[in-house]
Amino acid sequence: MGTARALLDGLDRPKLRPFLADWPVPDAARRSVEPRPLPVLRWLDRLATDTAGETRPLVDGIVAAAAELAWGQTYAAADFGERFLERYGWSELIGLRGPIAGDRLACGVLLLGPDLEYPAHSHAAEEIYLPLAGTALWLRGEEGWRPRRPSELIHHPSGIAHAMRTGGQPLLALYLWRGGDLAQKSTILGAAGGRKEGGSHDHT
Repeated sequence: MGTARALLDGLDRPKLRPFLADWPVPDAARRSVEPRPLPVLRWLDRLATDTAGETRPLVDGIVAAAAELAWGQTYAAADFGERFLERYGWSELIGLRGPIAGDRLACGVLLLGPDLEYPAHSHAAEEIYLPLAGTALWLRGEEGWRPRRPSELIHHPSGIAHAMRTGGQPLLALYLWRGGDLAQKSTILGAAGGRKEGGSHDHT
């Protein structure tokens, strides 16, 4: 996680400071995590085609370590269908389940395959995303869909609706999540204003 921390320190953005203040100390407890691959990993070899210079070292490190990481999914096929699950996954690096223990901050990576929409959802926790590779459309509150390129910081205050939509490229993004229960459930926001509680959800 040294590469990730160096990248975030280099950005020097005020909104990052509370998150970095909760970053585990260098000698934080480590735990053994069993590798768990997912179908979405097949898109990893396309990540290097759209990345920023400052994010490339972290992208390269994640690609190299991907087979050793525990990749998870918050949702089931009944939520968004099998196609969504084939193109979606995340891996926690810091937090309640990641290899680096942390009870104040969750940090990891989200990987989405091409031509996929991650439906609008919200949660009480404050969140930051940093796209590492892939330009996607991001929805935040009432702002509408906006393209976000690698290294462009995206801040989600507590309770705000947000969603992602990829085009022809996969998306790899670093996430940071703080505030309250790190295993808090998210609320999925239906197109007609309906809501349902998602599964244990610590990062999006």
